[in-house]
Amino acid sequence: MNLTNLDIKGRMEDFQVAGLSITVIEKGQISMTECYGLLEAGTSKNVDSNSIFSAASISKFVTSTLVMKLSEKGILDLDEDVNKKLYSWKISENELTKNKKVTLRNLLSHQSGILDPEGSFAELYLGQEHPFMVELLEGRTSYCSQPIEVRYEPESSFHYSDAGFCIIQLLIEDVIGLPFKQVVDEHIFQPLNMKNSILATTIPEEKRELFSCGHNKNGKSIDGKYPIYPYPAAAGLWTTPKDLAILVIELMNSLKGESSIGLSASSALEMISPQGGKKWTGLGLFLDGSVQELEISSLGWGVGFQCMMVAYPYFEKGVVIMTNTDLGVHQLKGIIGEIYNSLTI
Repeated sequence: MNLTNLDIKGRMEDFQVAGLSITVIEKGQISMTECYGLLEAGTSKNVDSNSIFSAASISKFVTSTLVMKLSEKGILDLDEDVNKKLYSWKISENELTKNKKVTLRNLLSHQSGILDPEGSFAELYLGQEHPFMVELLEGRTSYCSQPIEVRYEPESSFHYSDAGFCIIQLLIEDVIGLPFKQVVDEHIFQPLNMKNSILATTIPEEKRELFSCGHNKNGKSIDGKYPIYPYPAAAGLWTTPKDLAILVIELMNSLKGESSIGLSASSALEMISPQGGKKWTGLGLFLDGSVQELEISSLGWGVGFQCMMVAYPYFEKGVVIMTNTDLGVHQLKGIIGEIYNSLTI
């Protein structure tokens, strides 16, 4: 994949994007990382290959990989009623769950019948403590003011849901007995040497100089600079394009039976296979095309940040694009879309 006929620096100025980093995958390896602009507008802090961005919903790709690894070990079961292993909170039974139960498979593919309440799952409010997950799911916090419950029969329809991934996080913590971010660190980040990846509940002082500040569509830094989402499994990932590319390559290698973390080819294939009759959704990933030309993707869009991961697993190619600016339009309508459309596959 090559970047062709695009003046990235010029387009960053046009869009008022403060900083941007791109990593390209070719032949199943990182072939290039290019960095542009500043960690924070008005400073001299340049973006480099170790600069850390908020990945927002690309966190779900990490969570899904973890779920598949734990399922491989027999710790979790993709098709089991999640209430069987949840003990600190349960999904309420109702008429809609009589015939079909909520499973990890339909949570990962956004087909559990669970809807996010309007206005829920915002960034951490300054001066407030992190909500407990049980309180959040019970609708007892300002981050989610209504109880989370099944509103449609599981597997009947697609509804993108952060709440679903909060349930996955709680399930993993209930089963393993450790904080979710510690489980991810031990099973994903450490074995893959994703040294600049963290599920941040605070910005660690020892790495603060690597963290990118968020900016609005006018190129101004946002209040608080570093938005924290207190729902790690759904939106808590801070990382670099290089680290995300490592995870993409791990998926590609797993498809060939060459996993570094114990993910089988069948599990990797399940992640990139259509789920529930919806051809566009896999497990924690979105799909386009089919067979050898399959494209997988994940998008992140949060306060002050936008990013995109797209890959072609059977061509062993891909790209990760991360910016520290929220343009207020869908990624494909801004600079990320221009970069994506300029790529030759």
